[in-house]
Amino acid sequence: MSIFVQAYEYAITHLNDLMAATWQHLLLVVIPLGVGLLVGLPLGLWSARSRIASTVLINSFNALRVIPSIAVLFLAIPYFGLSFQSAAIALTLLVMPPILINTDVAFRTIDPMIREAAYGMGMNAKQVLQQIEIPLALPVVIAGVKTATVEVIASATLAAFIGAGGLGTFIVRGFSLYDNAILLVGAIPVAMLALLAEIGLGSLQRALQPPS
Repeated sequence: MSIFVQAYEYAITHLNDLMAATWQHLLLVVIPLGVGLLVGLPLGLWSARSRIASTVLINSFNALRVIPSIAVLFLAIPYFGLSFQSAAIALTLLVMPPILINTDVAFRTIDPMIREAAYGMGMNAKQVLQQIEIPLALPVVIAGVKTATVEVIASATLAAFIGAGGLGTFIVRGFSLYDNAILLVGAIPVAMLALLAEIGLGSLQRALQPPS
């Protein structure tokens, strides 16, 4: 238990640094996730509607998933330098695949008979999308958002390697000083954030699940 006591004492004595790093980490999560939602959701819907778009988009973003997170971050350095912007752009690329792919799957797997029944009741395309398709697709879409959120919370720790701050700063510092207590000051909050995201979005997913 002594290592946790040491981590607690270090966190208290460096509370301002910890709060600043936590704020930076949250920004590194919220900004890429927000951009990913704004871009990924419409692209996912388009992909579900168009076979050509699906082939191009799904294959392209699946290719991104095989690239390690740290590699994406370092690939952004020559273009954007060692900066917060560089990390945010790289992390945006990492959150896009699960959001886009799950959105595509969510809308593509809706039973066509349900759409036909809605049109037969006199609904137009906009009403079918808003009242039928979106409610049915939401649980799968939220599952993709959950995956993206947990991934970006974990991957944002790597931003410290390119000087973009975040809780990864303490992890890097702990490694460089061979001090596990300092490492835990960064690792424990990251684990807690990921756990909260998993529980919160998992609960939302279950709440939105339509009755069978």
